[in-house]
Amino acid sequence: MELSNLALRLFQGGLGNLAAYLAAHVLLCLVPAFFVAGGLAALVPKEAVTRFLGRNTPRYISYPAAAAAGSLLAVCSCTIVPLFAGIYKKGAGLGPAITFLFIAPAANILALAYTGVAIGGDIALARIVLSWTFGIGIGMIMALIFRRDDVTHDEDTNDVFAMQAKVPARTWVFMLALVAILVFGTLKVGLLTNTYARLTLPIAGVDRFQAALYRLLPFDASKGEEGVSAQGVVMIVLLALTGISAWLGLDKVDQGFNRWTGLSLGLVVLTLLVAAVGMVPHADGLDVFLTGKLFGVMLALGVIAYLAKRSFDPFEIQQWLWESWRFVKQIFPLLVVGVFFVGVLRQIIRPEWIESLAGHNTLLGNMAGVVFGVFMYFPTLVEVPIANMFLSLGMHRGPLLAYLMSDPELSLQSILILSTIIGRFKAWTYVGWVALFSLLSGLLYGAWVDGTSLLLIILYLVGLLGVLAFGLTWAERRSRRAIVAGQTRTS
Repeated sequence: MELSNLALRLFQGGLGNLAAYLAAHVLLCLVPAFFVAGGLAALVPKEAVTRFLGRNTPRYISYPAAAAAGSLLAVCSCTIVPLFAGIYKKGAGLGPAITFLFIAPAANILALAYTGVAIGGDIALARIVLSWTFGIGIGMIMALIFRRDDVTHDEDTNDVFAMQAKVPARTWVFMLALVAILVFGTLKVGLLTNTYARLTLPIAGVDRFQAALYRLLPFDASKGEEGVSAQGVVMIVLLALTGISAWLGLDKVDQGFNRWTGLSLGLVVLTLLVAAVGMVPHADGLDVFLTGKLFGVMLALGVIAYLAKRSFDPFEIQQWLWESWRFVKQIFPLLVVGVFFVGVLRQIIRPEWIESLAGHNTLLGNMAGVVFGVFMYFPTLVEVPIANMFLSLGMHRGPLLAYLMSDPELSLQSILILSTIIGRFKAWTYVGWVALFSLLSGLLYGAWVDGTSLLLIILYLVGLLGVLAFGLTWAERRSRRAIVAGQTRTS
């Protein structure tokens, strides 16, 4: 009997986590990210990416450019993966692409601002300095380890879409409108969150339905369990209908449009609009709040529709939709599996275990912070209030930073997805380095909190980057000499 109760609890945990993720985070975060990635792959010339992020671009340009681009996107470890896939497919070097993959979740502007307000400016500053340092460092290490594969990848990214070096103005506006939807989904400012109108729908029983949902699916903020709202159920149903119609309408859209294509795009638009409003059930019906986010999404969708009709030919739109759907097929199934199993793991791992281990800036304490960050995944920005809770329960600020570095970066689902893009070995190598540098971040910051000289810590960081840059330069020169020698022997 106890075993069956445990199995039921684990299943509920996995199902609840999956439902909450699909309802709260896929629609205004991941769905736009897929379309942005598709646009990068189909509409942006390779040279426009490789000019700043290419393997042969000087490192003093490519790595800071990748870090700066990542800092502007408030996304989680799952949402950033399709964007990473988009620039990597288009010719970005592995090193700069990895830096972009690391920086966006760990040190975006919103996360840093929120960290500073909720926990303190010192830890926000440490987060940005260490994220940039180690993000660039991990990118350099990955480029050094896999330099031969990077050369092959660079040769394979020449495709029929890379015919010009500049991005046309129409493409810039189109891509910015797509990114705007992604930003509206995560940006928490009054202009977007404020309510400008309210409608009351006389639907009886919605409040009872909401109460039943909270009883059925786990809801515990300390574990990251968000529960599922009645609005979330509506969005999950719309998402399922969108998936079915997209399979029929987008799977072969590169060969032409059909009647399912328009239906799938209409459902995408409807789902995004439903996700952008606020809904509160009560005894008399359902209140629908028209927020600034809704009007922002409507404006961005209008720009996208206008440009798609007026500025792009049907073949370009077909290629954009097909590339976007290809990313969905590659990434989304693994995301579903990973999110479900993270929900199962949450039922097993107890926060109090981590709290008892991480009260001091020890190796074990920082390891506990990293492990908790990886397996107890929270959506972007949610890691900050969770970290604040840990701080109030006695966690040392060193392990706390280790957690803040690892939680946005790694999750079971993002690891599975990344493996399909760059290969299992590269993906787990990246995971190892992220875990190691998150651990080092906690130890270094914790040492400063405990009184170690800041100058000494800075010297350590500068020295590490210097060694990495030297090693990468030496390896590239040696590789070029080997290629030249081989060509001489053949000739």
